[in-house]
Amino acid sequence: MAVRNSAVLGCLTVLAGICSARMNVLFLMADDLRPQLSSYYGSNFPSHIHPRMHTPNLNSLASRSLLLKRAYVQQAICSPSRASMLTGRRPDTTHVYNLESYFRNVGGDFTTLPEYFKLHGYRSMGMGKIYHGTKESGGKDVQSWSEPYFYGHNYVTGNRSWQAIPDHELQDKPLLDKQVADHAIKALRQFAPKAKTGEKNFFLAVGFRRPHLPFVFPASIMHKYYPRNSIHLPSNPYAPANMPNIAWSKYNEIREQYADIAALKASGNINTTLPDNITLDLRRAYYSAVTWVDSLVGEVIAELDRLGLSNNTVVSFVGDHGYQLGEHGEWCKHTNFEIATHAPMMIRIPGMTDHGITTTQLTEFVDLYPTIVEAAGLGSLPLCPENSAHVKVCREGASLIPLIKHPHVTIKKAAFSQYPRGKHIMGYSVRNYRYRYTEWVDFTYAPVYKPNWNNVSGVELYDHEVDPDENYNGADDAKYQQVRAHLSDLLHKGWRQHHGGTGSVIVGKRA
Repeated sequence: MAVRNSAVLGCLTVLAGICSARMNVLFLMADDLRPQLSSYYGSNFPSHIHPRMHTPNLNSLASRSLLLKRAYVQQAICSPSRASMLTGRRPDTTHVYNLESYFRNVGGDFTTLPEYFKLHGYRSMGMGKIYHGTKESGGKDVQSWSEPYFYGHNYVTGNRSWQAIPDHELQDKPLLDKQVADHAIKALRQFAPKAKTGEKNFFLAVGFRRPHLPFVFPASIMHKYYPRNSIHLPSNPYAPANMPNIAWSKYNEIREQYADIAALKASGNINTTLPDNITLDLRRAYYSAVTWVDSLVGEVIAELDRLGLSNNTVVSFVGDHGYQLGEHGEWCKHTNFEIATHAPMMIRIPGMTDHGITTTQLTEFVDLYPTIVEAAGLGSLPLCPENSAHVKVCREGASLIPLIKHPHVTIKKAAFSQYPRGKHIMGYSVRNYRYRYTEWVDFTYAPVYKPNWNNVSGVELYDHEVDPDENYNGADDAKYQQVRAHLSDLLHKGWRQHHGGTGSVIVGKRA
């Protein structure tokens, strides 16, 4: 056994990305997680006024991972983001823009990330929230898994936006995410004997539902780590100056679905938000839910280590998108703002990232699929053609393996996100190293799925060098007109013009 593990490490340190000894995969995901972790402190941190969140386990994982400080989701809402990430394709290919559509029905019968490993002989098991539940998929996408899916049971009752559950009540009725973590540990113990020797590898996907609303967690976490006087209001509880109305979300998710917030009768209108005392409570509860998830991640990884699987298991951790906690007066996601589209991503690859590698290069969540496939020793994936509806396996992102050896070299010059408004408008957003630029344009759905760039409802341009919180829209400012023209051209040409041709091609250095 020791000889085989040495061979695995020796092969991986070559940095070829393709290895005869395959790796196991532990795929960890949290919901609605903004990159407010200690490992993100610096210019890429969401804001400068937050208390330090207590996330020692994620900090530890980050210190042994390729830490992507500037990773962007393709759409800031659960189902479209997860469908995109798990198929390696963008929303205009999956055709999932809402919480109801199932990608196999509206986009194509694509081979998903866990399905790809299943088809390569892995035991593929999922639990918790990996896919967003739809009527057709049942929330699990049966094709993806070789083992029975596990959901767990939600014992929490009531319809409040947050609940701190007394710890003694959790002995007999553990919270849902604790059940998921315990099931993951049980699965690792079951997989370990054959996985350690490479006889039967596994792909284990563990999806935690927090810190998604309602923010639920053991009460001791809030009392220990987040006293009320440590929580601060956002510094910008107002919409960006000159923001087009179409960019705004009325944050219906929190205003309408939870009784305590609905009772406030908040309008959700531009330049309104929730009362200060409610904002402080919600922020405090959100941080507590994040710390709860961190503790469960720690339990799962500790078991991986205890079982002797760390040396031949790739571990990835992501949030499915960012989250707004009163910044701009906004809540939840549902926008193209930086704080909604920027999310944490880290990938630990034994023998390659053991001492930690940090990069501030632009990356996207569609990059995760080809990266994990390559890291596990299953080769590289082909770039998708323009129409890939009938192509089972391909990618619309790039493998991030080159960043391990060259963390300061660019593999793409821009990240692309989008968000729909109403029935006929799509907001397309492009992020380069200095600016975020968005055009809200007419959009035609099935069977065309195309924007009309000539019919524009609003334009946004934020200069992150002078305005990192996106408080001023400079789209109509005279000094930005040349920049605007350049970014508009970049946006219209799309991601293919700023993308490597293969998973490991570096397309240019940062200017």
